[in-house]
Amino acid sequence: MSERLILVHGFTQTGRSWAPILPDLHKHDVTTPDLPGHGTKADVHVGMEEAARLLGEEGGHGTYVGYSLGGRVALQLALDRPDLVERLVLVSASAGIEDDDDRAARKEADEALAAALEEGGIDEFIEEWLAQPLFATLAPEKAGLEARRENTPAGLAASLRLMGQGSMEPLWRRLLDLRVPVLVVAGELDEAYCLQAVHLGGWMGEVASLALVPAAGHACHLEQPDRFVKLLLAFLAGGGHGEDDGHGH
Repeated sequence: MSERLILVHGFTQTGRSWAPILPDLHKHDVTTPDLPGHGTKADVHVGMEEAARLLGEEGGHGTYVGYSLGGRVALQLALDRPDLVERLVLVSASAGIEDDDDRAARKEADEALAAALEEGGIDEFIEEWLAQPLFATLAPEKAGLEARRENTPAGLAASLRLMGQGSMEPLWRRLLDLRVPVLVVAGELDEAYCLQAVHLGGWMGEVASLALVPAAGHACHLEQPDRFVKLLLAFLAGGGHGEDDGHGH
């Protein structure tokens, strides 16, 4: 029976953003839902827990692969509804911001971003968003600009305010409850999220494997799709990590 994969996109993306890796996953039953505030769900404005509930409702039982914001939503789902998540792949993801002051500062920054988005419009925001150092290694032709521009200012602003790391209840202390195999992936050039990956693996313990995608930054699945898919398929085949510089934990 083919593996069911639920691929969960990042902020400013849509389900269409997974297109570059779909041909390599043709043997699997793949679904690519839009998150609240994005794409076809631009008018759905909810917080992280409700976003996870809606994701589980649409995705059903299977292996969840979440990138960045999508990784946080998938992690929330795995903790809230372990019966739905057979395995979990977290790509350039975090479990939230533990420190109260840091989280409050992020909430303020997210609010400023949301206000700028509402004032300047989608094209200007996408351009500024992708100009961040986080995406310095993501070539414009791999950024999926067309799908990103299908989003609305109101939808993305709601996502920032309700599902951003500033408003998200941190999940670090719940990670010990995870019982399913987890692959934690980061691009080796993304120093901040390499540290997050190690931190996640440390909290999760034996269920977690860590893998780095060589020559890639934050959007490692888009920058090096072949290498990312190799890691993913190796994990699906054996529950472990792949050969591309993957470091087991």
